[in-house]
Amino acid sequence: MTEIRPNLKTRPEDYSGAEKAKMSTKGLSLVIKDVNSPANVTHQFMDPSFEQISDVAETLAKSYGIYTEFNRAATGEEKDWMYMLRITVPGGGPITRRQWEILDDVAGRYTASSTYTGEPVPSLRMTTRQNIQLHWVKKLDVIECVREIAESGFYTINGCGDNVRNVMGCPVSRFSSVFDSNRWAQMAGKYFRLPMASYIEIFGIDPAYLRQAGAPAVDGDDDGERFKYGPNLLNRKFKIAFSSINLEGDRYVADNCVELRTNDLGIAPILEDGKVRRFQVYVGGGQGEKQGYPTFAAMGQPLGIFDEAHLLKGLDAVVKVHQEWGDRQNRHWARMKYVVLKMGIGWYREQVREVSGLDFEMPIEDLDYGARHLHHGWMTQESNGLWSFGAFIENGRVIDGPNGKLRTMVRHLMDTFDVELLITPNQDLVFTNIPEGDKGRFEAEMQQFGYGSRNGRSYSKLRVLSGACVGRDTCRLTYTDSEKFEPTLIDGLEERWGGVHESIGMTGCERQCFRPATKTLGWVGSGYNLYMLKIGGTEDGRHQGGPLLDPNTGEMYLRLVPRSEVPKVTEALFEFYFANATPDELRDGGMGYFFRRVGPGPIIASLKANPQTTKLTVRTVKSPLAGDPGLANPSLTPARKQDGS
Repeated sequence: MTEIRPNLKTRPEDYSGAEKAKMSTKGLSLVIKDVNSPANVTHQFMDPSFEQISDVAETLAKSYGIYTEFNRAATGEEKDWMYMLRITVPGGGPITRRQWEILDDVAGRYTASSTYTGEPVPSLRMTTRQNIQLHWVKKLDVIECVREIAESGFYTINGCGDNVRNVMGCPVSRFSSVFDSNRWAQMAGKYFRLPMASYIEIFGIDPAYLRQAGAPAVDGDDDGERFKYGPNLLNRKFKIAFSSINLEGDRYVADNCVELRTNDLGIAPILEDGKVRRFQVYVGGGQGEKQGYPTFAAMGQPLGIFDEAHLLKGLDAVVKVHQEWGDRQNRHWARMKYVVLKMGIGWYREQVREVSGLDFEMPIEDLDYGARHLHHGWMTQESNGLWSFGAFIENGRVIDGPNGKLRTMVRHLMDTFDVELLITPNQDLVFTNIPEGDKGRFEAEMQQFGYGSRNGRSYSKLRVLSGACVGRDTCRLTYTDSEKFEPTLIDGLEERWGGVHESIGMTGCERQCFRPATKTLGWVGSGYNLYMLKIGGTEDGRHQGGPLLDPNTGEMYLRLVPRSEVPKVTEALFEFYFANATPDELRDGGMGYFFRRVGPGPIIASLKANPQTTKLTVRTVKSPLAGDPGLANPSLTPARKQDGS
């Protein structure tokens, strides 16, 4: 096994170039005025003599929610540079009619692309972190685009970069009488927000926009207690999510729509006597990996239980420990999961006790934090008796395209019914505050725009449970297609398998933004038009999958599956499941549990015996983590359960 050796508590002389770039602005508190400095973000975006900004400016711009990209579908020596802006929406909203109108208008002015429809049409992209992304923005439009976004009361700071990213919370919990994780996500998002002064100055933002009624409160950098970022911010991105407890029928059910254990820091409410006063905190989750390095995806481990009055102080301490100890030399080992791996959960627990001064309780090992809920269709709003409608938005792309005129539809519904919007962790939209008497008309209006079908065919169960990240051509980091490939994959599977209650997750690279490892079948880009199978995740999101690994030899199977062969492998796995599963496993969402029970040996043997897939099993590669099957193959390795099932 190639050892994972993060440089913990890194000395300044060992800092990476990214760390030194961040220090040049002292934690974003300093605006560089020298136009000749590569750290002058304003000049870099406003100078028309070059299209690509400097590496230093790019590192800084990420914390302001801006990624450098280029048109990867174009060929030629000169790259067609463009930029992606990510809008921070803690807890997924709410987004008012006026706010959506502003964001939709911004998209209309700056994001037109022919990538998805063949014609240059604008779009907004919902994400699995409940953000909104705007793609295909030209460099000279970036500053104006950020400024216009701010008119909505939302902003792009904390959208990317080495800081606490958009804090997640169950959107529909906003109407729960037991626990509102949406509210907690907004509070935590405000607490961990980066300093606003430099952001306001660089982009010429009127602070009054950020204090609008109904928008996340921004009153300058001194309005209340804040997390203290260091001069070089955090070691890497840091993700936080709050799960919830929502009413289903006549009982309260734990709701893990946010998939809290895939985050660096996940918080689960504990229901006791009909109230939530305590929270179980999990640390060390993260799905990103990196080719060529011994890296791994992880589910967070239970750290401890905090009461409500001290929860934020506890979260502060968790982030501070990582800020001090996390690797600042090797970015592939800089996430918190590598600190937990090397030092142990017990050590991390004691560090949090010392930093926070809190004597919190030990965790409940079998706490049921709930299954993943997608919030589709009609839902009663417990707090006010009104209704919400969860609309499936394939891969989060709000566009007038093959799934109907979705962008036009959303704008029309917001104007006609004066509803508010929420973004789900599955990249969908929830329309809220709909009166009982408007439900029929609301659905009829949606259908007028073609909602509910793709190319004239009604959405299948498999389609609405599946999804993908953006992939090519709108992400510079990916190897291959995901958002553009996944719908066509489902097209081919629907006639035979469309009714199965299972999920397929697809990403263009091993960063795995759609969290494919927690889906029934995961397909992860491993090269151009090549995909790696991840297996052993479950549709309910309770378990994480991994590569198809022979634990005896350390050989990984199906590491480089050509795009044309992905449907054949998927069909072969469905066939193997339906031919061999128990009656209990054949119930809705049981395929992942079947794979976990039988283990890799029978799965590999079935693929070798199937004439459609046998050739794909000839080529294997050695796992960089082959010496540790607990890391290399968490999908099919027995593990202590965290869910009480």
